Amino acid sequence: MIPTDGRHARRRSPWPIALGAGILAVALVAGIMVYASVQSKPRSAFTGSEVATKVPTEPAPELEQPPALESWPRWGVTHTQYSVTNETQGVVEQARGLFGRVPMLQNQHIMGWGVGNPEPSPGQYNFRDLDRRLKFMSSSRAVPVITLCCAPDWMKGGQAGRTDWSKNHTVAPEPEHFDDFAKLATRVAKQYPTVKHYMVWNEFKGFWDPATNQWDAKGYTEMYNKVYTALKKVNKNIQVGGPYLSIQSESASDESELSGPWGAVDQRALDAIEYWIDNKQGADFIVVDSASMTNDKGNIPDDFGALAKFSAITTWLRQKSDDLPVWWAEWYVEPENSGWTEEKRTAVQAVALMELAKSGVTTALYWNPQKKDKGDCAGCLWSPKVGGEMPMAGLLSGFTKWFPSGARLAEVQSSDQRVRVLAQDRQIVMVNTSDQDVTATVDGRQISLAPYEIKWSGRGGE
Repeated sequence: MIPTDGRHARRRSPWPIALGAGILAVALVAGIMVYASVQSKPRSAFTGSEVATKVPTEPAPELEQPPALESWPRWGVTHTQYSVTNETQGVVEQARGLFGRVPMLQNQHIMGWGVGNPEPSPGQYNFRDLDRRLKFMSSSRAVPVITLCCAPDWMKGGQAGRTDWSKNHTVAPEPEHFDDFAKLATRVAKQYPTVKHYMVWNEFKGFWDPATNQWDAKGYTEMYNKVYTALKKVNKNIQVGGPYLSIQSESASDESELSGPWGAVDQRALDAIEYWIDNKQGADFIVVDSASMTNDKGNIPDDFGALAKFSAITTWLRQKSDDLPVWWAEWYVEPENSGWTEEKRTAVQAVALMELAKSGVTTALYWNPQKKDKGDCAGCLWSPKVGGEMPMAGLLSGFTKWFPSGARLAEVQSSDQRVRVLAQDRQIVMVNTSDQDVTATVDGRQISLAPYEIKWSGRGGE
């Protein structure tokens, strides 16, 4: 099982795949206190174990311009630890077809999550891994996105020329190195001029203040502002967003201003987001992530009803940010050890996409949980080392084709509340949210759906 990294259930690993170096397998601990404990440790404990190999300077790769599209795709994928650059050539070609048949957004972090240290020592750059990921994205007709996380050890109290992957992604740059991180962001932007969209950092990693038991929104915003300003100097058309904070919830709370049948959002996250909104230098979009599960009771009132949390958060973000475009960098719907079938998993994901679309989300990036070896890969886009499309790939392609950002949604009713629907003028998608066969009247037609079945149907005579 791939170790989790984060405060809610997720299958993901941030460690890099670097030439000539083994992967340090470390079980990561979930919970906000991970950040508190790491942040409170002396910086001297942050020592590198992987020695950087100095590589010859290579010219920036020649990347094709992103495809010219009528509408912003809205939907996309984040490449993670094990992705296409770790597959055999045959699987790579299959994956290229999955991504490219309907051009979608593809996102990659600059360090970790399959990519090595981009600046092991000050001024010594190594973009070899990042180049490979960006080349694949370009070859598969991607609209590319880059997440500016994480940072080299020497910016965080570690040793130049070494990388400590056991804690790298949980430590933020020291304030005296915020300018250095902004300089690295500038270098990345110049390396990949076809990339016009950047998310700054990831889930406030390292920006937790154990003394106040609050997020360090001031520190994050200071770093964000430096990065924002630096990127705009490279190209004023570059789009930059933050704060990329993970929003957690409990089943109930008297302190939260945002709650519903799905639970109550941690007010500390909302306060941090509002601080960023009020003190940012500028932003082209606002970005967050979350899980449908509460920290104490999982999905409430049930696995499908909990998804309304995504709509509620999106509405709150739009109101507070004066209607900035809302990006979801990640979203999660499945509790640990759920025992879900792939049919149920995909049905829940389909309804999550419906919630995101209905609430007016501009961008939603699926965190691809690919694994290293053959075998079961829940929620993956293709079978690792084997190839072959898995259900989530078709779901993302369908939503990208029929429900891009700005698509005009049609009001369509279902005679059975167990069947969820999303429609536009030419297409409708229906999901049976029950474990039983259901027959219902949808859009004036009788349809039958097997347990957790997802069905697409044309409208308007098509």
